[in-house]
Amino acid sequence: MTDAIRPQGKTTVATDVLISIAKLTALSVPGVYQMANAPADMSRLFRTTKSDGVHVTLDGNLVSADLYLIMNGDVNVHEVSKTVQAHVARAISEMVGLEVGNINIHVEDIHFNKQ
Repeated sequence: MTDAIRPQGKTTVATDVLISIAKLTALSVPGVYQMANAPADMSRLFRTTKSDGVHVTLDGNLVSADLYLIMNGDVNVHEVSKTVQAHVARAISEMVGLEVGNINIHVEDIHFNKQ
């Protein structure tokens, strides 16, 4: 019996998986309070998949995402946003091996603790 080289199969990743990765990664960054509701017309406009404050666009092997966040009031919004972008891009790249395009952060609100 010979060891014939067989062609590899194809692996597909559901957009819900990408949404979960982006959402859970963003929520794990200190300074992010919670996900915000994304504008309802975004899916129609950009033909993306949306869920719980995350819009994902998958074009071949290129993933782009829009994250709608509520930040804590005691953080530097710019620094937290940059951290979220870096962490989400790395998580998608490492977990599913897809190329990452834009990771856009939309700060929809600030949460202040009542004290």
